[in-house]
Amino acid sequence: MALGLVEVFGYATSIVVADAAAKAADVKIVALDKNKPAEVPLMIVVKMTGDVSSVKQAMEAGIREAKSRNLYSTSYLITNEAEDTKKLEQICAVGHDKLNILEY
Repeated sequence: MALGLVEVFGYATSIVVADAAAKAADVKIVALDKNKPAEVPLMIVVKMTGDVSSVKQAMEAGIREAKSRNLYSTSYLITNEAEDTKKLEQICAVGHDKLNILEY
């Protein structure tokens, strides 16, 4: 399995990127993870898994969406995840709200 990471500015952008990625290829969106560095807008990493070609295709679609809004930061494709990396892919700071309305 491959792990694709696409980092963008803003939560709304991450949803659009995740939607484009999921529609473009057979991938599973496993998490949206937030990062708020000092004096920088909210950053969200869209994490997706699947076979290498599917993840690459999905990432390209998501990156296009983010770039079209000028809200793309960076991305990385891990083509063959180590077992320890698989544990890290599930870490997520988004969705841990009081209502617990999101299911992963």
